[in-house]
Amino acid sequence: MNTGFRSQCVSSYRILTENQIQEIHQASMDILETVGVQVKNDTGVHILKGAGCSVKEDNLVLIPRRLVEQCIHSAPSSITICDRNGKEAMCLEGKNIHFGLGTDLINTYDLETNELRLSQLQDVVNAARVADYCKEIDFIASYALPHDVSTNMMYIMCFKTIMENSTKPIFFTAAEREDLSVICDMAAAVVGGEDRLREKPFLIHYAETYSPLTHSKSGVDKLFLCADKGIPVNYTQGMLMGASGPVTLAGAIAVANAEVLSGVVLHQIRKKGAPIISGLTVVPMDMRTTIFSYGAPEYRLTDAAYADLYHYYGLPMWGTAGCSDSNCLDQQAAAEAAISIFMSALNGANLIHDVGYLGQGLIGNPAAIVMCDELISYARRLVRGFEISEKTIPMDLIRKVGPGGNYLTEDHTLEHHKEEFWLPKFFNRNSPDTWTQNGGKTYGEVVTEKTIQILKTHKGEPLPEEVSRRIDEITDRAQEALSDKQFET
Repeated sequence: MNTGFRSQCVSSYRILTENQIQEIHQASMDILETVGVQVKNDTGVHILKGAGCSVKEDNLVLIPRRLVEQCIHSAPSSITICDRNGKEAMCLEGKNIHFGLGTDLINTYDLETNELRLSQLQDVVNAARVADYCKEIDFIASYALPHDVSTNMMYIMCFKTIMENSTKPIFFTAAEREDLSVICDMAAAVVGGEDRLREKPFLIHYAETYSPLTHSKSGVDKLFLCADKGIPVNYTQGMLMGASGPVTLAGAIAVANAEVLSGVVLHQIRKKGAPIISGLTVVPMDMRTTIFSYGAPEYRLTDAAYADLYHYYGLPMWGTAGCSDSNCLDQQAAAEAAISIFMSALNGANLIHDVGYLGQGLIGNPAAIVMCDELISYARRLVRGFEISEKTIPMDLIRKVGPGGNYLTEDHTLEHHKEEFWLPKFFNRNSPDTWTQNGGKTYGEVVTEKTIQILKTHKGEPLPEEVSRRIDEITDRAQEALSDKQFET
C-alpha cells in the first residue's frame, strides 16, 4: 500500500440534491412573498413593516426574499453551549451531533410499580439524575410535565430542579415572557450575571410557531426576549401532514420551512447575530388514529430533507430521535428509537432531542433514557467509521502471522481492539446457556434494573450553597409576582 496513506471511512447520508434543495428553498421564498405569515404580535408586525415587509389585513405579513436571505446570512452558523460551570459542552455547527431529552411528558411510568400515572416534579428529578449519569446524553430537559406544581410556576420549577441535579446544558420551555424572564434571571444568578450568561450560555429555550404559517403573540414575545438577552433559542414549528400542512412530504417541507425562516427573520431583525437554532417538525397524521406519529418513516424522511436544507443554509439545526409511538418500553419502542437515532446521527442534525419519548410524546419512562444512551453510543460508533492506513492494514504483522496463524496474542490486537470494537453495556452477547443461568432477563428488564440502581446511587453535582440561596430567593419572588397568573400548558 502507499507509504503514509491515511483516510477515514465514515458513514454518510444525504437525501436531497443541490437542485432539489433549490426547489424547496424557492418554494418557501414564494410562500413568504405571496402567501405570507400571520403575526399575532404588534411589535413583531411593526419591526417587519419597518424592514420592508408588506402588511395586509389581520396582520398578514408578506416577506421579500431578499430580507429572508439577509437574515439567514446574519444568523450565526455556530453556537457554543457550555455546561453550568462554564465549560464548553456542545458546539452546534456543521454535522456535529448532540443528543438530549425533550420536555413536557404528561404521563410517566413508575419504575417500581410499572404504574402509568400523571407526571410529578419528582419525575423531573429522576430524569435529570438519570441523564446526568448517561455519558451519551449531552443535554437535559424536564422530560416530565409535573402536575403537582401550579401552572404559573411549572416551568420555573422544572428549570430549577434540573439545575439542582446536573451540570449539563439545559433545554427548556416556558409558557410566557414572564416565566421565561424569571428562568433567565435564575440562569444569570448561577453563572454570575447576564453578561457572563451571554458569553457562556448553558441553556437553550424552545419556542414554536403554529402551523400553518402563524406566529403567536407569546411565541414572538419569547423569541424577542431571547434575542435581547443573547439566550440561544430553538424556534421551530409543529406540522401534521394532511391536517395543519400539505399531505405531501415536499409540500409540507416547503410550508414548514417558510414558517421557520419567517421566525429567523423576526429574530434577526430584532437582534442581528443573536443565536438561533432552526429546523422543522413535519410529521404525518395517522389517518386511522389521528395521532402525531413519532415512529413513522415519513418523519425520518422529512428530518433528513431539512437537515440537507439547513446544512445548505449554514444554520445550526435541531432534530428528534430516540422516540416511539409505543405506549410502553417494548420491542416497538426499541426499534423505532434505534432507527430514529441512527438516521439523525447520519443526518448530522446538531441538537437532537426527545430521547426516551414514548406514546407519541405523551409518556415518559426513565429506563427509556438508559436504553437510548446505549443506542446513541452504537450509532456514534457507526458514523465514526474506520481508518485505512499503514497502522490499520499492518502488512508486517500479516506477513509474520501468515496462513493458519493467530492474532489473539499479538501486541497490535492488544493496542487497537478497544478503539476498533464497540462494546455494549446492556445488549446481550452471552451464549444462550449463560444468559439462562444469569436469569434470562429481557433487555427491557435489564435497563429498568439499571435505571433503578442509578436513581438509588447517583446524584449530580449540587449548586453551591450561596447560588442555591439566590435561586430560592428568585423562586420565592416569582411565586408572589405570578400568584394570580395562570398559564396554559
